[in-house]
Amino acid sequence: MSRLPLLFSFALLACSQPSADQPATASNLPSAAPVAVVQAFTTFPETFEAGSKGAYAEGDETLGSGSWHFTEALIGTSGQDHKRGDHAARLRERGRLRMNFDAPRGVRTIRVSSASYGDDAPSTWELWASTDGGRRYARLGQPVRTSGTRLTITTFAAPATGLLRLEIRKTDTGKGRLNIDDIGLDASGGVLPGVAPRSNATAPRPAPTSTRQATAIVTTRDDNMALGNPSGATSDPANATNYLLVHPQFTAGYNANRGTPTWVSWHLNRAWMGSAPRQDDFRPDPALPRGFYQVTPRSYSGSGFDKGHNCPSADRTADLDDNSATFLMTNMIPQAPNNNQRTWSGLEEYGRQLVGEGNEIYIMMGCYGKGGTGTNGLATALDNGHVTVPKRVWKVLVVLPEGSNDLQRIAAGQARIIAVDTPNDNSISPEWRQYRVSVDAIEAATGLDLLSKLSPDAQTRLQASIDNK
Repeated sequence: MSRLPLLFSFALLACSQPSADQPATASNLPSAAPVAVVQAFTTFPETFEAGSKGAYAEGDETLGSGSWHFTEALIGTSGQDHKRGDHAARLRERGRLRMNFDAPRGVRTIRVSSASYGDDAPSTWELWASTDGGRRYARLGQPVRTSGTRLTITTFAAPATGLLRLEIRKTDTGKGRLNIDDIGLDASGGVLPGVAPRSNATAPRPAPTSTRQATAIVTTRDDNMALGNPSGATSDPANATNYLLVHPQFTAGYNANRGTPTWVSWHLNRAWMGSAPRQDDFRPDPALPRGFYQVTPRSYSGSGFDKGHNCPSADRTADLDDNSATFLMTNMIPQAPNNNQRTWSGLEEYGRQLVGEGNEIYIMMGCYGKGGTGTNGLATALDNGHVTVPKRVWKVLVVLPEGSNDLQRIAAGQARIIAVDTPNDNSISPEWRQYRVSVDAIEAATGLDLLSKLSPDAQTRLQASIDNK
């Protein structure tokens, strides 16, 4: 289950201006002195769509969530601003964005989307938090290095106690400009409790804090092919049976002679998940070389087989573009409906459940053989032979807790490896666990090298076992 953006309506506390920064240790945050409270209401995520600040001059701007203070920052609306919607914040030099209000207690995680402005050089930024009305700030987690034109979500764990006020600080000295968009606050188990509006009152004294340093879970969109290139696919159009097809949402080794991918590889964590609806816009893939046959949705019409996703639609819900990409026909195989809608669907849901529990997963899926049984019976090909119906469908999931140095952690045995190989048959059992095998068994059947980025010793140790959880 993903942590979806939550809508909050609550009263917010007005605060004094911040004083000097302190080291990122919660014990440095003093008890709050009485401050006046102003009633306000807000909605998150902050999308910057309500802002109109068009200059870098320092000042306050009223946004959808409340008042923010901008330093060397503005609301960008140009085609070079990478954003969801029409607006995004843009920071230059030592730019800062600071909340002039507090969110209530109960925030568990903070999500910030960032990208480089235009084709600018990478930027480094940090997220700082105050639990005493903006008097003292402590950095959450480590600095974030942002590069490229695609908005990437970074997720931080909120401080355990106190109200919450955030500041984003661009910290590098380079000339690159930084886009920030869609700042989200999540609570565990439901909507954050409201803070009752009061006037001419004093702010509550924060609860005692521990001396543990504030930490963060940094959730980024990692390499979809981090475990390796299973078939040694290349981007040479002459290599039509083993063509390397790279999309931001997934990577595939495509076989133009079969009209299906041999394998598809993708990464899944909370950064890939949100509330974007299913697009259902099945279509040919314009990224294929001109000489390749273009499979279309009509290629499957009346066949008795589903257009079966490799990378599922529900694994890519952070935005509409991500979800739409999963409906490219290069991500499809002719899949028996009960295989697709029951067995495979159950495995996919289980993977997303693991992500909701704080894990990330590297996933590879593919097919092999010829001849499957759909609702119309056995078939070996569709669309006048342009699309081969596979005999078997397989998947490998490498599951590990969210973190960094993933390959090292996998090699050290810290990951759970689930390998499944099913018949492409409509009489299949809905229980995917019945079809668990070893990675070695799938490699023997397909000729692929599925964990090639790991050392030979690590592969030998990890690929022989069969998951039994």
